[in-house]
Amino acid sequence: MLSAARSCLLPIIRLYLLGIKVLLVQLLSRPFRLPGGRDEQEGLLAVRRICEEYKEAKVEFSKLDLASLQSIRQFVQRFREQDLPLNILINNAGVMLVPEGRTEDGFEQHIGVNYLGHFLLTWLLLDTLKDSGKCGHFSRVVNVSSSAHRVGKIRLKDLNSCRYYSSHAAYCQSKLAQLLFSSHLHQELRRGGFPLSSCAVDPGMVDTALYRHLGTPLSLVQSAVARLLFRTPAEGASTVLLAALSPALEGEGGGGYWTTGHREMTTPPTFDPQLKLSLWETSVQLLGLQ
Repeated sequence: MLSAARSCLLPIIRLYLLGIKVLLVQLLSRPFRLPGGRDEQEGLLAVRRICEEYKEAKVEFSKLDLASLQSIRQFVQRFREQDLPLNILINNAGVMLVPEGRTEDGFEQHIGVNYLGHFLLTWLLLDTLKDSGKCGHFSRVVNVSSSAHRVGKIRLKDLNSCRYYSSHAAYCQSKLAQLLFSSHLHQELRRGGFPLSSCAVDPGMVDTALYRHLGTPLSLVQSAVARLLFRTPAEGASTVLLAALSPALEGEGGGGYWTTGHREMTTPPTFDPQLKLSLWETSVQLLGLQ
């Protein structure tokens, strides 16, 4: 009983203490700016706004549900049928602190949406990304992680949190998994000499709907604090855009973990080659890939 309570409480305490630290760092840092939608209507609205501002833009919205492996495969098939190049893939979607539940394919929601869905999407698009890159103009995979990875733990034998469930622990694990995947993928791409790089980014604490699953008391506090202290969505997107577009991340300069416009050191688990390989192999097995 005590062990279970401790397992649930520690991730909560660690995550909120980390959140306070991140918020203080944001307050002391200068805003970093550079000049998508969660549902179809928002996506279509974004397409219309882009086309209104840039008359020659060619923009298309295509629905993709990362909680469904079938939806991911169908999306990739539709994309391939268009025979288009792919220079930038930003793995940005995510859920946070959702109640215990399973995706369409039986995965715990955080690991399923935040990590395994992006893993499969990237895996299926790798050949197109490799073929689209060239020397001096590498293709890029940008994985949107979080500072929450710093208090995350990878449970290879229980990625789906079947033994006990903590939404805080599950979220932190999924963000660490994203970072391990990003690092391992980049190493494999460099080893193979492909014109494609992979990096991870932390957008910081951003005022979006990601926090909607906080309990009532915390959600009221978060809502008030967010308006004053959190980054705007535009500010949060800045580091993501930097990783996707900056010449500084070209070729050998690519890879790593980026936040507020600069590369940052990560936690010891991200430098563990055996952990990265084991997570990769476990993911391949769970997704039924060769």
